[in-house]
Amino acid sequence: MAKYARLRDRMGAELRRVAMHEAPGATDGELAMVHSPAYIGAVISGGLPAVAMREIGFPWSLEMVERSRRSAGATIAAARVALGLPHGIGAPGQPEGVAANMAGGTHHASADKGGGFCVFNDAAVAARLMQAEWARRHGCKRPALKVAIIDLDVHQGNGTASIFQNDASIFTLSMHGQRNFPFRKEASDLDVDLPDGCSDSDYLQALEHALDEMDRRFQPGLVIYLAGADPFEGDRLGRLSLSFDGLEARDRRVFDWAFQRRIPLAMAMAGGYGVDIDETVQVQMNTYRVALAYWEKWQGLTA
Repeated sequence: MAKYARLRDRMGAELRRVAMHEAPGATDGELAMVHSPAYIGAVISGGLPAVAMREIGFPWSLEMVERSRRSAGATIAAARVALGLPHGIGAPGQPEGVAANMAGGTHHASADKGGGFCVFNDAAVAARLMQAEWARRHGCKRPALKVAIIDLDVHQGNGTASIFQNDASIFTLSMHGQRNFPFRKEASDLDVDLPDGCSDSDYLQALEHALDEMDRRFQPGLVIYLAGADPFEGDRLGRLSLSFDGLEARDRRVFDWAFQRRIPLAMAMAGGYGVDIDETVQVQMNTYRVALAYWEKWQGLTA
């Protein structure tokens, strides 16, 4: 948990152009775009069975509920800012193009249960809500919003995959360790299984093929990117062998793919469990530097 405070402190000191805002809490109605009312109510009231709480991995508390709401709310806010939808942070206008949640990436939560330290699925809630808000704002003047969720956390986004199976309006891409958690995986629109020890060159080649495949099959109006730090070679749980440079190249490729197509991108940081926590934070700082560079490119479009 300490990585979040360290990331915020370093960003405040080193990336002064990044505007940081307190994460809003997702409302019950926003969460219900994806999660069942019974599950939401049980989380809020502390009524989940003990076995369900063990699967999540956190003990229940009011603070856990508040954190889970805000984790989802921050990705919602980032998606609104990226798209230029009303967001309560400033006057909506042109899309910012790039915005981010400093936490989030809770991709193991499905519609009616949590798992793997994930309570509410922030990317799924944000995707569904953006589709609804886009339709209300633009009506029939523009096509319905399609969303691509590019999940590069080292663990498969099983919850996200289960929520959007058979949904042609949302494309789920998960690139993850084949032998890593969760051991029972769900079918994404595109799953890329990686062997233990996968290094920079093989990883980046697999990513290139995956983006090309998605390009052939889907044209999104919004990308939600889960930029997990856990493929890093120094991660306790990752089992892959990417270097700092390899992960930065990964991020640059995803941001460039979206920018070249002028697709707004909202990012969540997802997992990171370094033996040395400062290395995890360094991976995330590198990701934010790439994000800032592409945000500046977006601003250049309207200058």
